[in-house]
Amino acid sequence: MYFGTPVVMISTQNEDGSPNLAPMSSVWWVGQSCMLGLDETSKTTQNLVRTKECVINLVPSSLVDAVDRLALVTGTLNVPQHKLRKGYRCEPDKFGAAGLTVISSDEVEPPRVAECPIQLEASIDRIHPFGEADSGLLAFDARVVRAHVQEELLVPDRRNHVDADKWDPLIMKFCEYYGRGENLQPSSLARGWGMPQRLSLLP
Repeated sequence: MYFGTPVVMISTQNEDGSPNLAPMSSVWWVGQSCMLGLDETSKTTQNLVRTKECVINLVPSSLVDAVDRLALVTGTLNVPQHKLRKGYRCEPDKFGAAGLTVISSDEVEPPRVAECPIQLEASIDRIHPFGEADSGLLAFDARVVRAHVQEELLVPDRRNHVDADKWDPLIMKFCEYYGRGENLQPSSLARGWGMPQRLSLLP
């Protein structure tokens, strides 16, 4: 049932104050809030439960390489068995692994991703179990407390609106990367999760 949602990178703060960064694509917005769906064993989940803060960095299609470099890594020191079987490894320095730049936030402790043209600082209001009793999934109700949008994405005479023609989000459909209306490149996540490979991208 993974028909396609935008890709975001969630930055959170680890126990030692260092940043964690994780790509995810189970996200949707209503008003000033968004819902995040996450594996309960992930480092991002652990940090959100503990700190109740994050930055939701919206990813343009041009950053597909950076996202794919993080696809099969986790900040969890003891990688869960279900992730080991898919080829995940521990990587404490997610920003470095992705080749991305840390910049400070205004309202929350976790940093923003400089290369993402839209960054949403958020506070977690509620945490819900999601799916069946043993799904291992949690849903986070995140309220946006500060939005940062690059100037060139805004409608000139409507400063509170993003120009939809200028914003090209990275979309994940069935673990494959899409942008500009086309399949962009092979996906490490699709390979790790055993998804069928796109025929157009096979050698």
